[in-house]
Amino acid sequence: MLRYVRVKEDRKASNLVGKRKETDHPILHWSSTMSRPGNRRPEYHKINRDLFVLTYGALVAQLCKDYEKDEDVNNYLDKMGYGIGIRLVEDFLARSYVKKCHSYSEIADLIAQVAFKMYLGITPSVTRNESSRNEFSLILDKNPLVEFVEELPAGRSSLCYCNLLCGVIRGALEMIHLTADVKFLQDRLKGDKVTEIRITFLKKLEDKKYRRKK
Repeated sequence: MLRYVRVKEDRKASNLVGKRKETDHPILHWSSTMSRPGNRRPEYHKINRDLFVLTYGALVAQLCKDYEKDEDVNNYLDKMGYGIGIRLVEDFLARSYVKKCHSYSEIADLIAQVAFKMYLGITPSVTRNESSRNEFSLILDKNPLVEFVEELPAGRSSLCYCNLLCGVIRGALEMIHLTADVKFLQDRLKGDKVTEIRITFLKKLEDKKYRRKK
């Protein structure tokens, strides 16, 4: 079992994930609620985020019970994140008022400085692969999804606890016609010094949507 700082297992949250589908899960609805604009106080958004984090922890714990292989859990989380990502794009574009990006570098900065800040309240730093123009890493000093987690379950060394984030990024990028490989390279839950998400863009920016007007 996953061990939490505040709760070990929330029965109500666990019941919500008993019968689940990637396209119809409470987390999808909470992610939508978290992103809705309005005259709500910041404290309300924080409550929603904490509820999301706790429920996400219960989900991962349940998946670890249901699947013996870490790979199956990781794939499930990625697919769920993908579903959230493709639904979040419209809200993100409506709220951020961002301009068109003309390079992978601009897109990576947008993900870190605007998207992560908007939905998770953190701003990862961006590092670039000097030998490749299409690879970038997001370095997370803080990760809200592991705020209540003490350690991974015994024997689950290959579990990618936050793989949902990779799916979200991948799904959101696909909705704007960008194919990318997104994965964790380092994870503090596994003893690494930092948490690092690597984004590798697989499609050139030749689409008319991204072509700079002359």
